Amino acid sequence: VQLQASGGGLAQPGGSLRLSCTASGFLLGDYGIGWFRQAPGKEREGVACISRSGLSTNYEDYAKGRFTISRDNANNAIYLQMNTLSPEDTAVYYCGRRRQAYALASRCFSISTYDYWGQGTQVTVSS
Repeated sequence: VQLQASGGGLAQPGGSLRLSCTASGFLLGDYGIGWFRQAPGKEREGVACISRSGLSTNYEDYAKGRFTISRDNANNAIYLQMNTLSPEDTAVYYCGRRRQAYALASRCFSISTYDYWGQGTQVTVSS
Protein backbone atom coordinates (compact mmCIF):
# COMPACT_ATOMS: atom_id res chain seq x y z
CA VAL A 1 0.00 0.00 0.00
CA GLN A 2 1.45 3.32 -1.06
CA LEU A 3 0.19 6.83 -1.43
CA GLN A 4 1.95 9.56 -3.32
CA ALA A 5 1.23 13.26 -3.24
CA SER A 6 2.45 15.39 -6.11
CA GLY A 7 1.85 18.70 -7.80
CA GLY A 8 3.43 21.01 -5.29
CA GLY A 9 5.78 23.79 -6.19
CA LEU A 10 6.21 27.52 -6.04
CA ALA A 11 3.18 29.73 -6.50
CA GLN A 12 2.70 33.44 -6.21
CA PRO A 13 0.23 34.91 -3.74
CA GLY A 14 -3.19 34.75 -5.31
CA GLY A 15 -2.10 31.91 -7.57
CA SER A 16 -3.28 28.33 -7.86
CA LEU A 17 -1.91 24.83 -7.66
CA ARG A 18 -3.52 21.45 -8.09
CA LEU A 19 -2.21 18.62 -5.95
CA SER A 20 -2.71 14.98 -6.85
CA CYS A 21 -2.83 11.94 -4.63
CA THR A 22 -2.29 8.61 -6.33
CA ALA A 23 -2.16 5.14 -4.88
CA SER A 24 -0.78 1.70 -5.51
CA GLY A 25 -1.85 -1.50 -3.88
CA PHE A 26 -5.43 -0.41 -3.36
CA LEU A 27 -8.20 1.60 -4.97
CA LEU A 28 -8.65 5.11 -3.68
CA GLY A 29 -12.33 4.75 -4.47
CA ASP A 30 -12.67 2.20 -1.67
CA TYR A 31 -11.61 4.63 1.03
CA GLY A 32 -12.17 8.06 2.43
CA ILE A 33 -9.16 10.25 1.71
CA GLY A 34 -7.90 13.38 3.41
CA TRP A 35 -5.39 16.10 2.73
CA PHE A 36 -3.31 17.48 5.57
CA ARG A 37 -0.46 19.92 5.71
CA GLN A 38 2.44 20.66 7.97
CA ALA A 39 4.33 23.93 8.08
CA PRO A 40 7.78 24.19 9.65
CA GLY A 41 7.57 24.13 13.41
CA LYS A 42 3.86 23.38 13.40
CA GLU A 43 1.77 20.31 13.86
CA ARG A 44 0.11 18.54 10.98
CA GLU A 45 -3.32 20.01 10.36
CA GLY A 46 -6.27 19.01 8.26
CA VAL A 47 -7.10 20.69 4.98
CA ALA A 48 -9.91 18.78 3.28
CA CYS A 49 -11.33 15.30 3.01
CA ILE A 50 -13.70 13.36 0.84
CA SER A 51 -15.91 10.43 1.72
CA ARG A 52 -15.54 7.01 0.20
CA SER A 53 -18.52 7.61 -2.07
CA GLY A 54 -17.28 11.04 -3.05
CA LEU A 55 -20.67 12.48 -2.18
CA SER A 56 -19.53 14.38 0.89
CA THR A 57 -16.56 16.57 1.60
CA ASN A 58 -15.28 18.51 4.55
CA TYR A 59 -12.96 21.49 4.75
CA GLU A 60 -11.15 23.30 7.48
CA ASP A 61 -12.34 26.90 7.76
CA TYR A 62 -9.27 28.39 6.11
CA ALA A 63 -9.74 26.16 3.08
CA LYS A 64 -13.43 26.79 2.52
CA GLY A 65 -14.11 28.72 -0.65
CA ARG A 66 -10.50 28.46 -1.82
CA PHE A 67 -9.72 24.74 -1.97
CA THR A 68 -11.67 21.95 -3.63
CA ILE A 69 -11.14 18.23 -3.13
CA SER A 70 -12.36 15.83 -5.78
CA ARG A 71 -12.19 12.21 -6.86
CA ASP A 72 -11.18 10.69 -10.16
CA ASN A 73 -11.81 7.00 -9.71
CA ALA A 74 -11.03 6.22 -13.34
CA ASN A 75 -7.46 7.35 -12.74
CA ASN A 76 -7.31 6.24 -9.11
CA ALA A 77 -6.56 9.79 -8.01
CA ILE A 78 -7.70 12.43 -5.58
CA TYR A 79 -7.13 16.08 -6.36
CA LEU A 80 -6.84 19.19 -4.25
CA GLN A 81 -7.40 22.34 -6.26
CA MET A 82 -6.00 25.28 -4.34
CA ASN A 83 -6.87 28.80 -5.41
CA THR A 84 -6.15 32.23 -4.02
CA LEU A 85 -3.04 30.96 -2.31
CA SER A 86 -1.36 32.98 0.39
CA PRO A 87 2.07 32.68 2.05
CA GLU A 88 0.28 31.11 5.03
CA ASP A 89 -0.49 28.11 2.82
CA THR A 90 3.19 27.27 2.58
CA ALA A 91 3.64 23.76 3.94
CA VAL A 92 4.25 20.17 3.03
CA TYR A 93 0.96 18.66 1.92
CA TYR A 94 0.14 15.03 2.60
CA CYS A 95 -2.67 12.76 1.54
CA GLY A 96 -3.83 10.03 3.84
CA ARG A 97 -6.10 7.02 3.66
CA ARG A 98 -8.82 6.74 6.25
CA ARG A 99 -9.38 3.47 8.03
CA GLN A 100 -12.15 1.43 6.40
CA ALA A 101 -14.53 2.05 9.26
CA TYR A 102 -14.61 5.74 8.34
CA ALA A 103 -16.50 5.92 5.07
CA LEU A 104 -18.04 9.32 5.62
CA ALA A 105 -16.40 12.73 5.76
CA SER A 106 -17.27 13.37 9.39
CA ARG A 107 -14.42 13.57 11.92
CA CYS A 108 -12.00 13.44 9.02
CA PHE A 109 -9.49 15.81 10.60
CA SER A 110 -8.71 13.34 13.34
CA ILE A 111 -5.32 11.90 12.44
CA SER A 112 -6.04 8.70 14.36
CA THR A 113 -8.68 7.79 11.76
CA TYR A 114 -5.98 7.38 9.09
CA ASP A 115 -3.90 4.29 8.50
CA TYR A 116 -1.60 5.23 5.62
CA TRP A 117 0.13 8.41 4.58
CA GLY A 118 1.95 9.34 1.44
CA GLN A 119 5.15 11.27 1.24
CA GLY A 120 4.29 14.90 1.07
CA THR A 121 4.66 17.50 -1.60
CA GLN A 122 6.07 20.93 -0.83
CA VAL A 123 3.93 23.96 -1.54
CA THR A 124 5.62 27.32 -1.30
CA VAL A 125 3.69 30.53 -1.79
CA SER A 126 5.93 33.51 -2.23
CA SER A 127 6.41 36.51 -4.46
